[in-house]
Amino acid sequence: MTGGVVVVLGQTGRNFAAGMSGGVAYVLNELDKFQSRCNLGMVELEKVTTAGDKKTLHQMITSHFMHTGSRNAKRILDSWESMLPKFEKVMPVDYKRVLEERKKKAAAIK
Repeated sequence: MTGGVVVVLGQTGRNFAAGMSGGVAYVLNELDKFQSRCNLGMVELEKVTTAGDKKTLHQMITSHFMHTGSRNAKRILDSWESMLPKFEKVMPVDYKRVLEERKKKAAAIK
């Protein structure tokens, strides 16, 4: 993945994020096995803590439910507060650095 945002509500295969240089992935780590399936060579795993991340994740799952009727999405939304801590944010290290630099430059211009 080189850009965009993806939400994974099921299990991943091994080597997830291999070559991921941009974008963000939110992965439901319900069985607590994701870290062993993720290629951490270029990415870091973070918890979903910011208001923006929480909003994006909730909106994407809601949209998925509205378009597909997914029972899994409904289950997650119905138990949002207890399910949220089970998500991992997959963030490429270099991409994160670029975003932080852009944020600093934008703040300096203001």
